[in-house]
Amino acid sequence: MLVATWNVNSLKARMERVEAWLADVAPDVVCLQETKMADDAFPSLHFRELGYESVHNGQGRWNGVAILSKVGLENPTYGFDSSLEADPDSRLVAADCGGVRIHSVYVPNGRAVDHDHYHYKLSWLERLRSHLDITCVDASVVVAGDWNIAPTSLDVWDPAFFEGMTHVTNKERAALENVKQWGLTDTFRERYGDEAGLYSYYDYQAGRFHKREGIRIDYLLCSADLAKVATQDLVDRNARKGKKPSDHCPVLTRYELA
Repeated sequence: MLVATWNVNSLKARMERVEAWLADVAPDVVCLQETKMADDAFPSLHFRELGYESVHNGQGRWNGVAILSKVGLENPTYGFDSSLEADPDSRLVAADCGGVRIHSVYVPNGRAVDHDHYHYKLSWLERLRSHLDITCVDASVVVAGDWNIAPTSLDVWDPAFFEGMTHVTNKERAALENVKQWGLTDTFRERYGDEAGLYSYYDYQAGRFHKREGIRIDYLLCSADLAKVATQDLVDRNARKGKKPSDHCPVLTRYELA
């Protein structure tokens, strides 16, 4: 099963590129973030014509997450478990796809250290961990998306440049680690070890992409059973090229399921 995650930074603006990418790469499951669409505007019928069932959790101009699947899509849920504090934003959707519980997540940006949105980010990640504890007992799990956290200094082009900013603070990384302690593995980093320069996001400004000045904030975390059968992890940097790209690259992992 080939699973991808991609922050498309407006599905309406990027739909032509998404269609071409799906035709070229043919992933089995795709987690989308920042669709910036309301649910009634999401092109589910069009995706069905392309061979994908879909589920979407959106709110219009901001946020929005979706899952596309060629291997079945059952038991969709929207947001956190009902026992947890509800999220005012559309940042989480989950469904069973090909025997795997897939989650598409768009973690809050945080904006600035100690901003209200930063504390919302930390709270959101804590609730995500609780959500997994409640809903994913003994399940094969993938949690994929735009995490808005660089796990280590290897995942930013210049640690000194990001000093004092969000995405790299100890509190954010600790909150991410708490989610991973549920039993999730970052197979991409395990595969590439200490190799630097492997980024998924490049700001539109200052020619960052062409200078290879990026940050790795998009990744797929998976349960231990899937980590054992993960055979390929990659960033599709080519999808960041060309006319009107998203500022994020698709990231993919292949799981060789029985």
